[in-house]
Amino acid sequence: MKLYWIKTNTFIKKIFSNYVWDIPNKENKIYITFDDGPTPDITEWVLEELKKHDAKATFFCIGKNINSHADIFQKVIADGHAIGNHTFNHLNGWKTNTNDYIENITSCQSRINNYCPTILFRPPYGKISKSQSKELQNLGYKIIMWDVLSADFDQSITAEKCLQNILQNVVSGSIIVFHDSVKAYKNLKYVLPLSLQTLKDRGFKFEIIQ
Repeated sequence: MKLYWIKTNTFIKKIFSNYVWDIPNKENKIYITFDDGPTPDITEWVLEELKKHDAKATFFCIGKNINSHADIFQKVIADGHAIGNHTFNHLNGWKTNTNDYIENITSCQSRINNYCPTILFRPPYGKISKSQSKELQNLGYKIIMWDVLSADFDQSITAEKCLQNILQNVVSGSIIVFHDSVKAYKNLKYVLPLSLQTLKDRGFKFEIIQ
């Protein structure tokens, strides 16, 4: 059973207005993001697809993956993409006490800081408690959520449905979520090239989150 929204509704955005759900603008700028990397082969393939369309993206990386694949992480930075923190172990904030959660994020941040600074954070699964978010914002983080979810991670849906999720919901300012992970790759390898080409043809510009 599907337990997520493809298009984040206005009510949710208003209730949790201290999070960044989209970045409204009149220049047709949109913000592609990737969660869960860096992942061998997959992240590198993503980088090549982005290059083909002169597209920039924001990668929310897991600390343990940065440790294991530092060379790929450095390629993401070298290609001019933005980096965000996605915890060290992909923790579910709803199932983790605040001290442990912040410590895990700090561990990831120490790895990221070896290469580049960032104040961007995205909670895995979009699940974060009020106390956790307050603590992170006190530390200076921007909590980045999303406006459009590709659902590429959902192996029960077709790649065509995944593409539809994107193309039917993107507007100027949308923050779009993909995953450069093994689980998502079946859908991602189909949907990413077509999304980039179609959205580019519609006049959208791919920007990093700052």
